Amino acid sequence: MTDVLIILGLVAVLLIILFAASYVKVRPDKAVIITGPRGSRIVTGKATIRIPFIQRIDMLPLDLIQVDIRTSSAVPTNEFINIFVDGVANIKIQSDEASIRLAGEIFLTRSLEDVKQIAKEVLEGNMREIIGQMKLRELVQNRDKFAEQVKLSALADMKKMGLDIVNITIQNFADKNGVIDDLGVDNIAQIRKDASIARANSEKEVEIATSKAKELANDARIKAELEIEQQNNSLALRQAELKQKADVAKATADASYEIQFANEAKTINISKQNAEIAKREKEIELRTKEVEVEEKTLEARIKKAAEAERYAREQKAEAELFVRTKEAEATLAEEERRAQAVKLQAEAERFQQEQKAIGIQAVGLAEAEAILKKAEAMKKMESAAVLELVLNSNVLPNIVKAAAEPLTKVDKIVMYGDGNNTKLMSDVINSSTQVLESVKEATGLDLASLLAGFGAAKLTKDASKKESDQ
Repeated sequence: MTDVLIILGLVAVLLIILFAASYVKVRPDKAVIITGPRGSRIVTGKATIRIPFIQRIDMLPLDLIQVDIRTSSAVPTNEFINIFVDGVANIKIQSDEASIRLAGEIFLTRSLEDVKQIAKEVLEGNMREIIGQMKLRELVQNRDKFAEQVKLSALADMKKMGLDIVNITIQNFADKNGVIDDLGVDNIAQIRKDASIARANSEKEVEIATSKAKELANDARIKAELEIEQQNNSLALRQAELKQKADVAKATADASYEIQFANEAKTINISKQNAEIAKREKEIELRTKEVEVEEKTLEARIKKAAEAERYAREQKAEAELFVRTKEAEATLAEEERRAQAVKLQAEAERFQQEQKAIGIQAVGLAEAEAILKKAEAMKKMESAAVLELVLNSNVLPNIVKAAAEPLTKVDKIVMYGDGNNTKLMSDVINSSTQVLESVKEATGLDLASLLAGFGAAKLTKDASKKESDQ
């Protein structure tokens, strides 16, 4: 088991080592060319995997490469003036895949110094060509133009090697004959000459301007003096005219002063009277307004007091109404409670009386049966004899008494509704009638008919007797 673990550990370590050897990270400023049996591929700015011992890795820098470009020997200009030029160029390998492959074919086995040297020779050759096309003054005064033309001229050759020119800076121009210095001296002399001419012209213009200014000043002075004299004369005439007018005005003023004084005094007097009248009118108006204010104040106080009293009465009335309403509601609730209690008590008493009435009716029926039995004994008797017996005895009163006897044992009868008294009497009479009917059914003797016939005969007899007496 231990041997297996050791073997697995070794395999894991080998896999890690193999992965570490296979994993390649490429920075953005580098280009990696991975070459294998199936060709090559280029990787920039990312990670990739390569097969160790089978695929080869080569790296090219993509950052800036600074190249010093100096003409080692004098180069004649368009004017056949030999000069030396000193500059610096920043170049780099282009980032596209085709340029990287092209640069790899040329520089992959070379060092960085070899790349600089090759680029320097190309740039110097193109620089010499451009120097021969331009004048010295133009080269010195327009370095940016010269650098741009060198860049454009060398760019095609550089692209053939996969390189790009970022910029070219011209630092210095020199020559062994001092021509460039003479250009400076010539410029200095020309500047001094121009300055002297400008100074002379300026002084001349100053003198001319001074003379013209003096002439103009003299003319202006004379003109001013003439104008002053004219103005003085005009002033004297104007003063005399004004004095005359002033004298006339003074006389007129003196004459009209008295009139004006009288008018003003009159006006002042009228104004005083008007002011007094206006003052009195204002006092009357003010007093009237004060009275109106007092009246409105008094009216407001009375109205406010009345409204307060009315509000207090309304509140008191509402409170009393609320109290009476609550008392009425309480009284109504109490009356309803009492009525409900009375109703319940009445229903209980009614039920009790109904039960007693049922008992009384049962007693009456029992007594009626006894009477029926007596009636059976009298069945064979004649009607007249029976009637005589009934009338001369207490049979009928006893029947009615027996029917009403149960009611004498009732202490109190409470009746509800209309017609209950009549109903009670009807129940007593019906009990008596039921007894008579029972006698009729048992004996065949119709006591009611006999009594009716007897009553009718008696009434006829009494009527006949009364007529005979008359």
